[in-house]
Amino acid sequence: MGAAELAPARIPAAFAGERVVNAPLDVNGTQYRVTCVSMGNPHCITFVEDPYALDLEKIGPAFEHHPAFPERVNTEFVRVDGKNELTMRVWERGSGETWACGTGACAVAVAGVLNGFCEAGADITVHLRGGDLTIRYTPNAVFMTGPAAFAFTGEVEI
Repeated sequence: MGAAELAPARIPAAFAGERVVNAPLDVNGTQYRVTCVSMGNPHCITFVEDPYALDLEKIGPAFEHHPAFPERVNTEFVRVDGKNELTMRVWERGSGETWACGTGACAVAVAGVLNGFCEAGADITVHLRGGDLTIRYTPNAVFMTGPAAFAFTGEVEI
C-alpha cells in the first residue's frame, strides 16, 4: 500500500509538530484523542471503548468537516481487542459509513503501532463490518492482505 505519511502538512491536518499521535481534538463539544495518517488519503483515527455504540451519522460528518482537516478526512473509530487485533468502523469522506476501507485499515494499524497497541512488523488483524484484513506496518511500507470477492457484473449500452 506504500509508505504511511505522518507529517501533518502532508496529510493534511492542521496540527503542530512532526506527527499527530494521541493528540486532543474537540469535536461537537467532546474531546477525542486522535492519530492522523495519510495512506494517499487523509485518515483520523480515534480509539474508543465501543465503536458500535457511537451515533456515526452524527459524529462522522463532524469529524469529516472539522476545520483541522482542510481537505476533509476519513475517520476510523477503533476498539483494541488485544495485542495486534483491532475492530474499526469507518466514516469515509463524501460517502458516509462504509463496511470496508483498505486504506483505513492500513491507517488504523499504523495508529495502533504508534499508540503502543500493536507491534511494528507483525501481522495486525483489523476487523471491519465487511470482513477482516491483515495489515503489516514497517517504516518503509504498509502491507495489506485480505480476501477478494466478485461482487457485481453488468452491461452498459452506450
